[in-house]
Amino acid sequence: MYKIVITGPESTGKSMLAEKLAARYRTIWVPEYAREFLSDTGGKYKREDLVLILRGQLEKEKEALPKARRFLFCDTGPLVIKIWSEVKFGMADPEIEHAFHTHRYDLYLLTFPDLPWQPDPLRESRNKLPELFEIYKKTLSDARFPFRIVRGEGEDRLNNAIRIIEEYFTGRKPEN
Repeated sequence: MYKIVITGPESTGKSMLAEKLAARYRTIWVPEYAREFLSDTGGKYKREDLVLILRGQLEKEKEALPKARRFLFCDTGPLVIKIWSEVKFGMADPEIEHAFHTHRYDLYLLTFPDLPWQPDPLRESRNKLPELFEIYKKTLSDARFPFRIVRGEGEDRLNNAIRIIEEYFTGRKPEN
C-alpha cells in the first residue's frame, strides 16, 4: 500500500486531483477534513482548532487505509496544517510539527498554482499563492520528503500526476 498526499496552496486543484486519481486507480481518497470542520463552525477558527483539524485528518486516513487498493490518495496532510498555522498564527503547535515530521507518505504531489482562482468562502490567501508554493517546496526539500510538482490544467494536470506516479513507483513511463 502506498500513501500519496496531494498538497499545496489553496485553489490548486488538490481535491479534484485526489478524487480523479482515486477513480483512475480504482481506490479511495481521503477528503480534506478542514472543510468539514470549518463548515460546522461557519468558517471561524482559532489556532487551537488546527490541532483538532490535524487529528481529524489523520483519523480519516486511518479509517480509509484498510479500504484502499494499492494507493491511498490523501487530499492534504500535516504539511498543509503546518504551513497554514505558520502563515496565519506565526507558529505551528508542537503536535502539528511532530505529525509533519513523523507521519509518513510515500510521495507528495505538490500542486503548482497555475489554475484559475476558484472563489470559496473558506479560502484566505488568494494573493499569496506563488509565495505559499515556494514555502511548500522549501519545507518538503528541507525535510527531504519525496515530492514531485504537478502542473497543468484539466486532463493535462491529471495525466501529469499519473505519469509522475507511474514513473515514481514503477520506474517506467505509463502507456497511453
